[in-house]
Amino acid sequence: MVRPKMTPKPQKIAPVLRLSPQPMYAQIKEELRRRILEGTYQPHQQLPSESELIEAFNVSRITVRQALGDLQSESLIFKIHGKGTFVSKPKAFQELGQLEGFGEAMGRHGHETYNRLISVRTQKATRQVAERLGLATGSAVTEIRRVRLLNREPISLDVSYFEKSIGEQLKRADLAQRDIFSILENQMALPLGQAELRIEAILADESLAELLKVEEGSPVLKMERLTFTQDGRPVDYEFLYYRGDAFQYRLRIDRQSQPQS
Repeated sequence: MVRPKMTPKPQKIAPVLRLSPQPMYAQIKEELRRRILEGTYQPHQQLPSESELIEAFNVSRITVRQALGDLQSESLIFKIHGKGTFVSKPKAFQELGQLEGFGEAMGRHGHETYNRLISVRTQKATRQVAERLGLATGSAVTEIRRVRLLNREPISLDVSYFEKSIGEQLKRADLAQRDIFSILENQMALPLGQAELRIEAILADESLAELLKVEEGSPVLKMERLTFTQDGRPVDYEFLYYRGDAFQYRLRIDRQSQPQS
């Protein structure tokens, strides 16, 4: 279990401008969120006390508690009774409502991403890989293994399979800096259309734990994804293994209207 960091009290926060049309609690929340995301307050570092925030912002205790309550509901902070309020280790997230690459999704939220290329090799397709890509079993396919880094920390292992002709072109691309989706669409003129997804929870084995820098047996989100071009051709079959302590998927679903009984 990670122990909270009992760090020296940070410098006073600049007062929030009352000219803003936002309520004071919302301004305080946004200021604290900004400092958390920018790293002024590090994960597991203690935030200023309620009394210090009241003094810094010249507001009531109920206003400060409302701001902190909102941050806690967003999982940006956590409280320990008798000790204070601390910064949570943030979880990156990706929406499942649209098809996009990891770098695209993380870049939109201001995260730094990088790919560590583990291997690129040509091999014979297993029956599962061949079926998913619409090939004959034993056909030559390209396997690409990469560790995805988020803010310089490993967050996932991606194992991707392509028919050999596509794989040969990907070998020559910048697989460290670019999303494969971007390469397929912009460099190879293969516009993507949709994907089939399967998600399950697994435990990290020794090899996966080493690559993701977690303990063996730690929870991992495993995604199996088959991506198609706009004309329905299967083009990218992959297995994505995400650290359970640092990543989450989000999906909004609507209830369909039910017939009156």
